[in-house]
Amino acid sequence: MSDWPALPIFVRLSGRAVVLVGEGEAADAKRRLLERAGAVIVGEEQASDARLAVVVDDESAADRLKQRGLLVNVVDRPALCDFTLPAIVDRAPVLVAVGTGGVSAGLAAAVRQRLEAILPARLGRLAEALHAARGALRARFPDTAARRRAIGAALAPDGVLDPMRDHDDGDVADRIAAGAVPRVERIRLRSPDPDDLTLREARWLAQADRVTHRAEVPSAVLDRARADAVREQTEVAVHESREGLTVDVSLAGVPA
Repeated sequence: MSDWPALPIFVRLSGRAVVLVGEGEAADAKRRLLERAGAVIVGEEQASDARLAVVVDDESAADRLKQRGLLVNVVDRPALCDFTLPAIVDRAPVLVAVGTGGVSAGLAAAVRQRLEAILPARLGRLAEALHAARGALRARFPDTAARRRAIGAALAPDGVLDPMRDHDDGDVADRIAAGAVPRVERIRLRSPDPDDLTLREARWLAQADRVTHRAEVPSAVLDRARADAVREQTEVAVHESREGLTVDVSLAGVPA
């Protein structure tokens, strides 16, 4: 596994000072970005209360600010940057940041444009509705694991709250409860190669709360299941799920 070029983080800037040095179109763009995050823009002479700085075309200012302990972004000079500013897809409060460590701003922008076309406009409203429903969900699902399973099932592909689809403003807790019915899905493997799983089968394994399987099912396939899913070897197929999603796996041509 390769090392990350940087650690992605979200920094709360509302009401906080951020130094901006430079003029022109690039500086104006950074000013708009910082102000949208609620930052108070100050000059280099007011840097005593700041922890971050953005500098356009002034390496000497960048050096001075670094010596004062600030983390500095130098526009279009990734080798001089302590941090970089990603391309952003805004579905507030959902924010998706796309970064390349300063290697290619054009590529980050192209990926952002693709995501803009994919992510529903009302994704942020879904996030707010889930936040507002926390109390109701705790009441309906007092057990933390059961609540997690119910929310996960609702947000899964083709779930009642699939985040890749637009939803109206109906009661989120009711929808999650309605989609939390225990169920069993079956996979009959055509080969021992996990890459031969269909997309739907791979999704079932990734979402499963419990995986039942015959002894001959290879571990490479079982490894596609969630790490915290219960794994249970059985001699015969399972027909009922005690809770959540049970995925029963067997090999085609072997008695289930």
